[in-house]
Amino acid sequence: MGRPRQLLAARVWDSAQELLATNIVKDRLNPPAPWIAALANIPPSEVLTRPYPIQHQNKKVPTKGGRRAANLYRPTKIIHPEDKLRQQFYSDHPWELARPMMVLEIDGKDARTRDWSKGVQQPGMKLSGECVVQRQLYLMEVEGKKKREAYDIARKEFYKLREMEEIENRIALEEARAYGAYFGKNFNQAGMDVEDQQFNAWKKWAQEEIERVEAEKTAAYANIVDVPEGEGEDDLLV
Repeated sequence: MGRPRQLLAARVWDSAQELLATNIVKDRLNPPAPWIAALANIPPSEVLTRPYPIQHQNKKVPTKGGRRAANLYRPTKIIHPEDKLRQQFYSDHPWELARPMMVLEIDGKDARTRDWSKGVQQPGMKLSGECVVQRQLYLMEVEGKKKREAYDIARKEFYKLREMEEIENRIALEEARAYGAYFGKNFNQAGMDVEDQQFNAWKKWAQEEIERVEAEKTAAYANIVDVPEGEGEDDLLV
């Protein structure tokens, strides 16, 4: 015999009603918890297996030998049109992923504050690869441009804005240094320092290895004494 079915979840609402009928719990939960009313409208399922998800693709379920295929009860993959566009952009510009980004939850009302018909730059949004993706998607779906053409337009606008940002940052850095500001070492300088430390450590190790080998050679020849002329090989001291 198999294990008994566990239907405790199906009895949650009944158990809550029984507890609310008692004076002890009724005094503590006044008014009752809001989830009790929601649970009365949407009771938990008593089916132990996951229902077959709604398939949005017009494909027949493959069968093998009269049986359904494996992974039948897996949920349908959610694919957005921006996924491939985002993958293409960051594949062509991998260093954009190294830039610091701020991840914020949005309320789904971006269309009220952002107009992608005006370009890649949008108010209140930091310039990033997502701007290129949304701009390219707008050009494809609204203006009817092809994928490659829309991508070229969006990324050229992005390049121009990135170049302006780099110029502004360089000018601001030069102005700050002119007034005596000190920013320390940049990433390249810090990397060169680490490389120099490793090179000096290797150079020290190599010099010690050379001295050790030379000392071993000197010690090996020091044990051999020159044989005087006229003496035999038996007098050779090693």
